[in-house]
Amino acid sequence: MNPLHMNIVLFEDADVAKLYPITVGRPAYAVSCASYTLVDLLTPCCTAIRGVVRPHLIEPQRFDRPPLHQTQLDDAQPTLLVSAVVAPTAANRRTLVEWATSGKSGAIYAGERLLAALLPAKTPLPAREANAYELRDYLAGPAIAKLPAAAHQLTWFNYPHDVVQANLDTFADNLELRLQEGDYQQRQDGVFLAGEANIGDHVVWDSSSGPIIVEPGATIGPYCYVRGPVYIGRGARILEHAAIKDSVSLSHTTKIGGEVEGTVIEPYSNKQHHGFLGHSYLGSWVNLGAGTSNSDLKNTYGTVKMEYRGEKVATGMQFLGAIVGDYAKTAINTGIFTGKTVGVCSMLYGFVTTNVASFVNYARLFGQVTELPADVMIATQERMFLRRKVEQRPCDIQLIHDMYLLTQDERQLAGEPLAL
Repeated sequence: MNPLHMNIVLFEDADVAKLYPITVGRPAYAVSCASYTLVDLLTPCCTAIRGVVRPHLIEPQRFDRPPLHQTQLDDAQPTLLVSAVVAPTAANRRTLVEWATSGKSGAIYAGERLLAALLPAKTPLPAREANAYELRDYLAGPAIAKLPAAAHQLTWFNYPHDVVQANLDTFADNLELRLQEGDYQQRQDGVFLAGEANIGDHVVWDSSSGPIIVEPGATIGPYCYVRGPVYIGRGARILEHAAIKDSVSLSHTTKIGGEVEGTVIEPYSNKQHHGFLGHSYLGSWVNLGAGTSNSDLKNTYGTVKMEYRGEKVATGMQFLGAIVGDYAKTAINTGIFTGKTVGVCSMLYGFVTTNVASFVNYARLFGQVTELPADVMIATQERMFLRRKVEQRPCDIQLIHDMYLLTQDERQLAGEPLAL
């Protein structure tokens, strides 16, 4: 699309912590859903885009997404403020673009939570720096309060399970947008490739329920079954005999085997062995050991209730698996019960019958739940990065320390006798 002459500012508000463990170590605008992140979805729409993130994410943003940190905003152009928790859906983008094109200033709220605001040209902008805490006073101030309510609706992520639901709801629509704007060649009915991919023999493609998109450098082994809608990211590897089906979004450099259904997997995560993963979210640098499986359906066939930091939430979802934070690992034959969250940098053994705090060795079946020091995870990070030829930078090391401090209360709330 042709970019609009406008600024976009993606901001994180105080309630972004309700998306833990997903957003402990990543900006909410970088959460994948149905093949897109919000920042990737909106970047083509404007001439200038900035990210305003929590303090511990400023340095990672500076290195990983320099334009979000360095791009100068133009006060002479209108500015669209967008909460980083707005879901990266084609429908949301259409709404925001149509609204911006109309030029009608206003604000969109969900209850009292600001989701977006359109400011007229020549409005002084506070987002010169990238610290979300510094922006919050402005968002709660008179410049936003005086804006009229806009008659637009946006879907957004309030809790982690909302990512799984949005992934299911918007997949086909998001892939249609990709096909409209991308350079894809149709390999066969409903199967589209963006470039060279290594496709093994006897792969069965089923696009009867939605398209299948394969990005450059992907590898699909022999005897695989792929049922759309499915997105296979750049450099992803699907191993032989795998079954990938019904709204699976694989980010770049993932390695996948076994059966995966209705799931989002962020970059550099591995589930390469047999086992079932369904209606779940996996962060980055996650590794699921051989035979690891999760449940995504209760024996009663009822809807799933989640618990987030002591708050019990009715999801209304019948199928809901696990929410797994960055750097989490499971041992062989780990079984994760329905609707559980797994914190960042934790290691799991045996049956996972409760939520797992961040930075713990979880072997509750054997009577052991022990705290995992940040230094152990930093050493693990270095070894993982080397395997993928990724440089471990000072900001990566610092992020582990920051995540450890940010999740201290989880280990206290867990109610387990933790020991170092």
